[in-house]
Amino acid sequence: MSSKNIVVIGGGYAGVLTAKKLAKKFKKENNIEITLIDKKPYHTMLTELHEVAAGRVPEDSIRIDLKKIFAKRKVNVVLDEVTNIDFNNKTISAKNDSYKYDYLVVATGSQPTFFGIPGAKEYTHKLWSYEDAVNLKEHILHMFRKAAKEPNKEKRQKMLTFVVVGGGFTGIEMIGELGEWKNRLCEDFSINKEEVKLYVVDAMPKILPIFPDKLIKKAEKRLKKLDIEIITGAGITEVLKDSVVLGDKGKVEANTVIWAAGVEGADVVGEMKVEQKGRKRIITNDKLQSLDHENVYVAGDNIFYIPEGQERPVPQMVENAEHSAPLVAHNIYTDIKGGEKKTYKPAFHGAMVCIGGRYGVAHIGKPGKFFGLSGFFAMFVKHFINLVYFFQVAGFNKCWSYMLHEIFHVKDKRSLVGGHFAKSSPNFWLVLLRVFVGYKWLSQGLHKLPKILEDPTNIFLIPPPADATSAASAASSTAEAAATVVESLPVPDFIQNIVDWSMNTFFYNGDGGFTGLAQVFQTGMVIGEIIVGILLIVGLFTALASIMSIAMGMMVWSSGMAPYEMLWYLFAGVALIGGTGSVFGLDYYVLPVLKKYWKKIAIVKKYYIYTD
Repeated sequence: MSSKNIVVIGGGYAGVLTAKKLAKKFKKENNIEITLIDKKPYHTMLTELHEVAAGRVPEDSIRIDLKKIFAKRKVNVVLDEVTNIDFNNKTISAKNDSYKYDYLVVATGSQPTFFGIPGAKEYTHKLWSYEDAVNLKEHILHMFRKAAKEPNKEKRQKMLTFVVVGGGFTGIEMIGELGEWKNRLCEDFSINKEEVKLYVVDAMPKILPIFPDKLIKKAEKRLKKLDIEIITGAGITEVLKDSVVLGDKGKVEANTVIWAAGVEGADVVGEMKVEQKGRKRIITNDKLQSLDHENVYVAGDNIFYIPEGQERPVPQMVENAEHSAPLVAHNIYTDIKGGEKKTYKPAFHGAMVCIGGRYGVAHIGKPGKFFGLSGFFAMFVKHFINLVYFFQVAGFNKCWSYMLHEIFHVKDKRSLVGGHFAKSSPNFWLVLLRVFVGYKWLSQGLHKLPKILEDPTNIFLIPPPADATSAASAASSTAEAAATVVESLPVPDFIQNIVDWSMNTFFYNGDGGFTGLAQVFQTGMVIGEIIVGILLIVGLFTALASIMSIAMGMMVWSSGMAPYEMLWYLFAGVALIGGTGSVFGLDYYVLPVLKKYWKKIAIVKKYYIYTD
C-alpha cells in the first residue's frame, strides 16, 4: 500500500477527537501520516469560556497544549493558519507553508456571527476563544477599577452596566457567571451591589428556546435571584460605543456589551469551493463526506447534514463533535484499508446549561424519553459529561485538574457543592500528627519483630482456626488472640463471613494449624508497619504511606483483633493523605525531582498519568 497523508484542519473538539481516533486506528501503519493544523498551539474548551471570563477558574484551566494531547501518538501538530484549499491538486495553503493531503478532515469550528447589525462587530466583546475570555475578564475588572474612583454618576453607571446579547447557552451561562461574580467584585472594590446592572437580551420571545417551558421558568427564576434583568422579544438594531439599541424597546447605556447571539462557520470554510448551506456549513452525505470531493470529510460544527427522519441539520454542539469524530476516522480507515463505511446516525442526549457555578438546568435522555433536571443534579450531570470528554482528550491529567478547578480550588463557594471541599489549610498543622502516627506504627512493628525473628511459625496476627486444639503453636495463638479480642472493634457479620472464607482458603491448613502463606503474610505485616512508620516520621511518600496505614488498619479491624486504638490509625491516615510530607519532610525535596523524571517516561506521557 502506498503512503497516505491525512490532514485534519482545526484543533477544536471535533479536530482533536478525529485525530486521536485516526492515530489509534493507524498506530501500526508506518506509511500513514496524520497531521493536525491549527493556528493556536492549544485546544480550548469553548463550553467553559464563561468560567474564565467571570473569574471562576484560572485562565489555564480551559486550554490544553496540543502537543500534550498527542504526546507519543502518531499525529504531527503543525502551528499554522490555513488560508486556502486547492481541492483539485489536494494542496492546503497556509501562512507559513503548504501541505499535501490524500484525505482531508475539515473541523475548523465556528465563530460569532453579527447578522449585519451596525456596530455589533466593532463595539461588542466576543466570547468564542481563549483570548476572548481572558480579555473580557480583564475588561470587567478594569470597569470596576475605574468605577470605584469615578465621581460622575452617569459615567459610573455606564461602567457598572453589563449587557449580554443572546439568550442561548453561551449568553445565559455568561450572564449567570457574572451574576455570581458581581458579589466578589463589589466587595473587592467597595461598590454597592445595587449600582451594578446586569441584562440579558434576546430577539426571541423566551430564553433557552430549545428547553421545555418548565426548565425555562426555573432558569428565569435563578437569573432573577442573581438580580439579572431578562429582556426578550428585543431585536438589537445597533450597537454604539457606550450603548446598545433594542429596537422599539429603547436602548441601554453600557460600556460593556457581550455578544453571544449566534455562530457561523469559520471564514476559511466560507471561502472553500464546496457546496454549503446555513451559515458557512459544508453539506455532506450520510458518510460525512463533502458532496463535491469524496476524500474530504467534515466533522463537528462544519457539518450540514439532516439525518434520515429528521427535519433539521445536526446541531452545532460538542456532542455532535463527539459522535462525528469516530465515524469520520472509521470511514477514512475503510477508504484506505478496505471495509464498509458507516452512516452517520447520531443520537443526541440533550443539553445542559449552568447559571453560575452552583445552579444549572438540563434536558437529557434519549429520543422520545427526555426529562429535565435542575440545581445540583443538573450541575452533576454537566460535570460528569465534561469529565467523560476530558478523559478522551487528556486522560487522568485533565480530569484531575478539572476537579481541582471546579471543586477543590473554587473560590466564594462557586461550585455544585458550595465550598465544602474547597477549604484548605497549611499542612504544617498536621506535622505532629504525622510523626505521632509514624511513631505508633514503628513501635508496633519493632515490638513484634523479635517474635517473627525468633519463630516465624508462631502466628499471632491472624485469628486461630476454630478447631485449633492439637498444635501447641495454635494453642498459644488462641490464648494471645483471646487476650487481644476482649476489647476489639466490632466487625459486621458480612465482613466476618468474607474474612472467614479467605482465612479458610489461604491461611488455615485443615489440621488446626496455619499455612506457609500465613507466615509470609504476618512477616509482611510487621515489616509493613516498620516501613510505614519510618516513612511517616521522615515525611517520605507520605500519601502512599498514609494509604498503607489505612489499609493495614482495615485488615487488622476485619480480622476481629483490632483494639479501639486502631481508630487512630484509620482516621489519622485519612487526614495525612494530602501531602503532609511537603512540610518538614523529605517529600519537599524528593517528589519534585521524581515528578520531573516521571513525566518524561513515554507511557506516562502517552496515557497522561501525571499531574501538572
